[in-house]
Amino acid sequence: MQVSVESGEGLTKRLLVNLPAERVDEVVNAKLKEAARTVRLDGFRPGKVPLRVVRQRFGAQIRQDAYGELIQSSFYEAVSQENLQPVGEPDIELREEEAGGGLAYTATFEVMPQVELADLGGVEVKRAHAQVTDEDVERMIQKLREQRTEWVEVERPAREGDRITIDFKGFIDGELFEGGSAEGVHLVLGSGSMIPGFEEGLTGASAGEERKLELKFPDDYGVEHLAGKDAVFEVTVKSVAEPKLPEVDEAFIRSLGVEDGTEESLRKEVRENMERELKQKLKSRTKEQVMELLLEKHPIQVPAALIRQEAEALKEQARQEMSRAGQSSGVDLPANLFEPQAERRVKLGLILGEIIRKEGMKAEPSRVDEAIAEQAATYEEPQAIIDWYADNPKARAAVENLVLEEQVVEWVLDRAKVEEEELTFDELVNQQS
Repeated sequence: MQVSVESGEGLTKRLLVNLPAERVDEVVNAKLKEAARTVRLDGFRPGKVPLRVVRQRFGAQIRQDAYGELIQSSFYEAVSQENLQPVGEPDIELREEEAGGGLAYTATFEVMPQVELADLGGVEVKRAHAQVTDEDVERMIQKLREQRTEWVEVERPAREGDRITIDFKGFIDGELFEGGSAEGVHLVLGSGSMIPGFEEGLTGASAGEERKLELKFPDDYGVEHLAGKDAVFEVTVKSVAEPKLPEVDEAFIRSLGVEDGTEESLRKEVRENMERELKQKLKSRTKEQVMELLLEKHPIQVPAALIRQEAEALKEQARQEMSRAGQSSGVDLPANLFEPQAERRVKLGLILGEIIRKEGMKAEPSRVDEAIAEQAATYEEPQAIIDWYADNPKARAAVENLVLEEQVVEWVLDRAKVEEEELTFDELVNQQS
């Protein structure tokens, strides 16, 4: 077998393979003999059809079958010989047959890129620090109260923070426009949920009052045929209600799942949950910084076949998430929507894989157990979750991969120049959002 390699654009390789007639004849003759044992032809007993007859009747088809088998076996033999790592299925093109009955073909395919690890000594990485303060806990309890807000109707003009119930009709050039009318809509004044001027125009209105608002849709409004248009809204205020927050009493505390109903236990549980969230967000933020650094320092080209494969996987993941959320899973999103994200993931996968391989990293079992325990702590029966991971090697392997990524992050931080960044809990949460 003669093999030569040509380089194409990017990661494309062309493998030119020439198989001698002897190798082709060996496979063809073996297939002819096999066919002679099983073929049925009128005038001949089963298994007694002469080889020359089989060759005459089925020789062309058998030779084509032999070509397929020879191409498959010789391709993998050739890429191994040339130390190539093909990605995806090769594009095979037959060339003219070799003199004397040999086989010649060209296989075109992409190969895995070589990742040369960069020197990370002295590069800067930010690592955030934050802690949960008493004020953070107080703000979180306030949010929990706001989530259980009761609305009490009042006999006074509406002010910011009140919830009004309205009917409205919207007109452009004197005509009702599609989607511009509704009845029984709840609107919290100051929420910014309507176009500029709408909520301000209803501040001070009382139940039963009618108002006409002359407004303009923003130029960058999401509905193209409304963007920048002047509009008139006829609004009827049906009711005005003010917010009433629940007291932090035993009933409220128990409603949050704190069994003993004490404020001390509530604050303790809220703080623990916030600290757990904070730990994850700090870890996630640092990891993101490191991943961006690795991408910046390793500008590699990746095979289009891998990007397409990853994009299809992301598309399927999105479809499943839409289905779980109750949205139509029949929506066929184009895979190219996911290609930028897919390319990033493929690049990071190759870079991380090379670091892990070169450094001989393995997920530390104690850290895997710790990561599983942290996840389990958020459930009502943590031990059941821990046992589930113990009985599901595939699920545990996914956690092992996350731990390996954490070990890579630490490896990078050991080599980089780390700049410590102090943040508050709110700053961190808002920036992550």
